[in-house]
Amino acid sequence: MEVLFTFDIKDHQKEHLLTKFPKVSFHYDRSPEVQQVEKANAIVTYGGDIDVALLNQAKSLEWLMVASAGVEKMPLAEIAKRKLVMSNVRGIHKTPMAESVLAHILALKRSLPLIYQRQQAKEWSRKVGSTELKGSTALILGPGAIGSEIGRLLQAFGVKTIGCNRSGKACASMDEIIVFDQLVDRLVEADYVISVLPSTPETKRLLTKQHFEAMKETTVFMNFGRGDLVDEVLLIEVLKNEVIGHAVLDVFETEPLAIENELWSLPNCTVSPHVSSLSGKYVDRALVIVEENLEKWLKGDRNLQNLIDLEDGY
Repeated sequence: MEVLFTFDIKDHQKEHLLTKFPKVSFHYDRSPEVQQVEKANAIVTYGGDIDVALLNQAKSLEWLMVASAGVEKMPLAEIAKRKLVMSNVRGIHKTPMAESVLAHILALKRSLPLIYQRQQAKEWSRKVGSTELKGSTALILGPGAIGSEIGRLLQAFGVKTIGCNRSGKACASMDEIIVFDQLVDRLVEADYVISVLPSTPETKRLLTKQHFEAMKETTVFMNFGRGDLVDEVLLIEVLKNEVIGHAVLDVFETEPLAIENELWSLPNCTVSPHVSSLSGKYVDRALVIVEENLEKWLKGDRNLQNLIDLEDGY
């Protein structure tokens, strides 16, 4: 079997794969030659380099292993047309992303940005306006692996967690589950509205002006899922008019965020350059899933972990 990685990994990781799968030929190339692509039975990729041209070259391809969670930028219709199996590494981001969300919440609650600012100015002032997290309510859009981990950490701080998904199916670390149709009516309860939703036809522009107007004036909106959840022009308007208290944004409609974008300079907006999932353990965690799925594949088992439904997009 020929497996092509379109990104490089460390030497000890390569040696481990060779030892574990001696009958598999592994190749690593960010810009693979046509010959390598033609021979590949499986391609391990971050997703952004997979286009129709590459698929046309990949005459032996059966399986795409995406070493990230989002697949919305990939040519899903073409992949489905070719009847390729596709899986991802959903779930490996939960620890760094949940810790990032919690860090931002605690920083705002305990006035850390103001404290850091005053340190630079060598200003001694105990008037910081810090409040407590305990007793607040978080509404989590997308309480899957990442959302549930966020809920677990928040519950440890005495926060009530309300999960919101399309099915109403119960999820771990949620005190309550609601569906999208109930969202407008329940937003008034939330001190934090946290989205970790993927980009799908159903979630694009899910949040409208009506949703933001239903929130408290003090609500903190946090988007750690995908930037197309809300129209950015609308979000800027909401923040400038102080319809909500603050926004913490790790994802944007267009990345990198343009220098002239007003979000950079709004005092009630925190811009995080899509870094919440970064961790020194990312590739190690991804390779665990790659290995488990490769073992199954070599045995003829196509019931892989984290299979992607190409119609739904996740």
